[in-house]
Amino acid sequence: MRNARPERPCGTVQTAAGIVIGRPAMETERSGDGLPVHPAIAVTGRLMFSLIFFLSGIAHFTNLSEFVALMPAAIPFRPFWVMISAVVELAGATLIATNTAPRLGGWLIVIFLVPVTITVHGVGMVTAPDQQMAAIQTSFFLKGVTMTGAALLITQLGVKR
Repeated sequence: MRNARPERPCGTVQTAAGIVIGRPAMETERSGDGLPVHPAIAVTGRLMFSLIFFLSGIAHFTNLSEFVALMPAAIPFRPFWVMISAVVELAGATLIATNTAPRLGGWLIVIFLVPVTITVHGVGMVTAPDQQMAAIQTSFFLKGVTMTGAALLITQLGVKR
């Protein structure tokens, strides 16, 4: 049989008068489906998702010629587009990671991923010189599709907590 006293949340103190004071540093909430929702998980997810875009955005500037070479030759002003894509990546990643404007950051990442996934990896898949390179480009293409899906979720759900 359970104790008749109501339980108090961890990290709180109950006075002699029965008043509960304090609040846990990080409360775990429950979502509509009953699963726990914890703020630290949202922070971790934002940082993990944004990391690849931070690193890639920086690499676009530090290895500009390599990224230009990845683009199909038919695209005009390739260095310009590589630098613009770096700015879009860095801005989107920053908005998501800092939770400043995660939905806008998600749209920036989508704007970056759709043309890159199609023009670089999609074209790379069909023009690969051998099966191994075609498989690698297919993997990159599918990764781009997956990350676009995750970014679209962020555009709709945001990540503010």
